[in-house]
Amino acid sequence: MKAFTYERASDPAAAARSVASKPGAKFIAGGTNLLDLMKIEVETPTHLVDVQDLDLDKIEKTSDGGLRIGALVSNTALAADQRIRRDYAVLTRAIVAGASGQLRNKASTGGNLLQRTRCPYFYDTNMPCNKRKPGTGCAAIGGYSRQLAVIGVSDKCIATFPGDMPVALRVLDAVVETVKPDGQRRSIPIADFHRLWGDKPEQDTVLEPGELITHVTLPRPLGGQHFYEKVRDRASYAFALVSVAAVIQPDGTGRVAFGGMAPKPWRVAEAEALLPQGAAAVTARAFQGATPTKDNAFKLPLATRALASVIAQAKA
Repeated sequence: MKAFTYERASDPAAAARSVASKPGAKFIAGGTNLLDLMKIEVETPTHLVDVQDLDLDKIEKTSDGGLRIGALVSNTALAADQRIRRDYAVLTRAIVAGASGQLRNKASTGGNLLQRTRCPYFYDTNMPCNKRKPGTGCAAIGGYSRQLAVIGVSDKCIATFPGDMPVALRVLDAVVETVKPDGQRRSIPIADFHRLWGDKPEQDTVLEPGELITHVTLPRPLGGQHFYEKVRDRASYAFALVSVAAVIQPDGTGRVAFGGMAPKPWRVAEAEALLPQGAAAVTARAFQGATPTKDNAFKLPLATRALASVIAQAKA
C-alpha cells in the first residue's frame, strides 16, 4: 500500500471541496471495497477524506410518503429497518443476498453504489485494463470472461457492475442526492447514475470530481410482491452471475431489473411491459442486441430461468 494523507471531514460540502482540491484524493466511509483495492495498488489515492463523522446515518420519511436514506446508513441497518422490510422488501432481500454479515455491518449505502467491478483483470495489475489504466487495452476481451457482461459493453471494456443493492434501487426508481464542491446539490435518478463503458470505462458513474453522495431517496411504496433472485457459484459470499430484482403486482404486471449482466443495473421498460407474457418474452426484449462471449453466453438462458422462478413464486 502506498503512502497517503488523511483527514476527517466536518460537513459534506467541506469534504467535497477537499477531495476536489487535491489530485488523487478520495472519500472513504466503510472502506470495504476501497481498502482492498489500495492493498493491491489498484487504487492509489494520495489523500483520503473520511466522511464517517458526517450526519448522514438516518432514514427519514419524505413529504410524499417515501424514505430518505443517509449515505452512511450501513447495509445492515438499512436491510433491518422495519419500513424497508415492509414497504421495500426487494431492497432488504438484495442487501442480505450480498457480501457477509461482517461486511454489511461496515458497508455504507453510498459506498455500495460506488463499488468497483470484480473483473479479474481489473484486480490483476500485471494485465492490461482500460478501467484501471486507460489506454492499456482490455485483457478480458478474448480472455476469460465467464462472469462478465453480455450487454452494454464496448470494445474498451466488458466488465459488469457487481452490486446487489443498486439492482433493487433501480426497480424502485430511487434518486441519488449529492453535494458538489461549490455546495450545489444535485438529484440523479438511479437510472442515470451508473455509466455504460463506451470510450471511458474508467468512469463508473456520472459523478463529477469531488461530488459526494449524501442521500438516496425512495419514492412512495409500490405495493405488490417483492423478489430478489440471485444465481451464483456458491451459496453465500459470492457475486451474482445473474440476479433478478422484481416487484410483481396481483395482475401479473410489474417491474424487473437484472444484475450481473451489464455495466449497470439493467432495466428495460419495454421488456417489463411483457411480464404477463412470461419470462422468455421479457428477457428476449431486455437483452436484445446482447453480445455474449463463448464463456458467458449461458447467462442469457440463465436470466430467463431466474425470472421464470420469480414469476412462479408470484403466482404460487
